[in-house]
Amino acid sequence: MGSIWNPGSVWKAGLKIGLTCKATSPGEPPKTVISSVVHKGPLYVQKAFYPEGPELAHVYPLHPPGGLVSGDELTVQLDVGNKAQALMTTPGAARVYRARPDRTLQRQINVFNLGVDSSLEWLPLETIVYPDAQASLNTAVHLQEGSKLMLWEVCSLGLPASLQAFDLGSLKQTLNIYAQGRLLLRERLVMDESTRSGFELPVGFQGKPVTGLYVAGPFHLGQLVSQPGSGGLAQLLDDLREIPVEPSLKTSMTEVGGFILVRTLGSCSELSKRWMIEVWKILRPALLGRIACPPRVWRT
Repeated sequence: MGSIWNPGSVWKAGLKIGLTCKATSPGEPPKTVISSVVHKGPLYVQKAFYPEGPELAHVYPLHPPGGLVSGDELTVQLDVGNKAQALMTTPGAARVYRARPDRTLQRQINVFNLGVDSSLEWLPLETIVYPDAQASLNTAVHLQEGSKLMLWEVCSLGLPASLQAFDLGSLKQTLNIYAQGRLLLRERLVMDESTRSGFELPVGFQGKPVTGLYVAGPFHLGQLVSQPGSGGLAQLLDDLREIPVEPSLKTSMTEVGGFILVRTLGSCSELSKRWMIEVWKILRPALLGRIACPPRVWRT
């Protein structure tokens, strides 16, 4: 298991949440509950919500400042116990503001530990990286036998609506997914002075300031072919390609090691998020056996 919880480290805010699958009365389904919370600084969680029943907890971490300034480090660790099920999202967009002259990094660190036969959906709203920010965004996921993951990341470089490009500053964004200690998937995005020239290239960002990545898996062949009419991962990818796409949004779908990866390039984070939700509606039943139930906080 990974851990970022070190009381002696330097950070501004940290949150560690433990979720446990708790037995209930005979004949009643088990319930996923928040069994432990430790926080420091302005980062909290109030309670779990159960719009889909007791088995799956919806959890909304709260960060009242809403953004990172120079020197800030925001850490979130979620430990999902054996057979527990969770969906975690955020009530608002995250922001990484313009850095001060000292250029101190602004860090966001997420570590998600999933127990045996557990599931996690990490579906935050977008991250807005302001022009001249110095951002470091890192997520690590540790899977155990039978655990399932659905995760998306939408990142806006600069302020497209205000015509402010990300022409100064840097972003280093990393996603690592491990299964029983073995690295399965690594995604890395670097935007700084050494890579900025590729922003306009067809093999780069194609001039699009909003990037999106959706990861779901691991899928197992037996799980898919047991569903009526399922053609496995190839059929799922075909279903995703049938989702209507706005002309301004570029999308792609691939399968890597049992994971489905969906990517987007666009100019509007809201448009990217809406399209990701349509992807979620298709992949969620296939992976988790649940129809999509949008969190209430998305409507506020």
